[in-house]
Amino acid sequence: MTDPLASTPAEDGFAMPAEGAPHRGCFMIWPERPDNWRLGAGPARAAFAAVAHAIAETEPVTMIVSAAARESARALLSPAIRLVEAATDDAWCRDTGPTFVTDAAGRLRGVDWRFNAWGGFDGGLYAPWAQDDRLAEIILAGEDVPRYRAGFVLEGGAIHVDGDGTALVTEACLLSNNRNPGMDRAAIETALRAYLGVSTVIWLGAGVVEDETGGHVDNLACFARPGLVVLAGCDDPADPQYEVTHDAKARLAAARDARGRPIEVATLPMPGPLFMTAEEASGLDASNGAGMARGAGQRLAASYVNHYLANGRVVMPLLDPATDEDAAALLARLHPDRRVAGIPAREILLGGGNIHCITQQMPAGTPG
Repeated sequence: MTDPLASTPAEDGFAMPAEGAPHRGCFMIWPERPDNWRLGAGPARAAFAAVAHAIAETEPVTMIVSAAARESARALLSPAIRLVEAATDDAWCRDTGPTFVTDAAGRLRGVDWRFNAWGGFDGGLYAPWAQDDRLAEIILAGEDVPRYRAGFVLEGGAIHVDGDGTALVTEACLLSNNRNPGMDRAAIETALRAYLGVSTVIWLGAGVVEDETGGHVDNLACFARPGLVVLAGCDDPADPQYEVTHDAKARLAAARDARGRPIEVATLPMPGPLFMTAEEASGLDASNGAGMARGAGQRLAASYVNHYLANGRVVMPLLDPATDEDAAALLARLHPDRRVAGIPAREILLGGGNIHCITQQMPAGTPG
């Protein structure tokens, strides 16, 4: 391992590019925890493999896998998917892997955020989390990519950028006392500008209802391109998601991005609401963290916003036959240069996230 850089990305002229910019590859983690992935993670592994194969058709995929689970990964994954051995605490590469940044010369570096399992001992989902906190450093060292080590807690799913100077976040997550209790809104904005290379931060309020990350923005809203945000919709006033969605619309209507543009909003349908069944809950081991308790009737934080923009492709979750087709059609209109690939993703959703949560893009660039 190498020492982290003493500067910040912004000081060095680096910034996080938009997810839709060209990728050098994608990282994922093979699921394993029996208290989060039912039936010994077998159904989840099939779903992860389907996502990996869809992405691997257009960009290289690297799967992080433990020594104990390597054989199961190799049996289900194409030889084209590279396996890299490392120990992890769970399988959310968006949050535990590095966030990559680039500069105008095409150089590539990575940000290693501090990670505390979405809240540490005050509402976090599991303990220990030390292996997950080390993962970004391991990935960057393996790729020979220089590393910035942030001095504060953040997860990759808690941020979204347009690649043109604007970041999108939620108050529910970034202002929570279980992440960075010594940092107020101004301090967090300063840190985001330093490590993402942005100049403007747009704050939404709450996240998707029952999102156990504390309200990650990548489940609620994302940039399709600068000036255009895709939002998880809800048309039922009796659903608690209705108020969240309409508050987000109001905030976006009042916002301007880093270039002074108003924000256009495209609304994806909300699947369900969906709930964990008794059969699904019965396939889980008892959890060692109260924050990750699973049970029959638990509402699942389902959202089509939780998709991945691969090179030439939108990899989206299929969650509800009543809304899958409409969601796919809207994503196709928003990304006419990409083919939409729908992946049955309920098994990923049962673990607490979806396709965007289990992937982490590495943008095109040369390490340096």
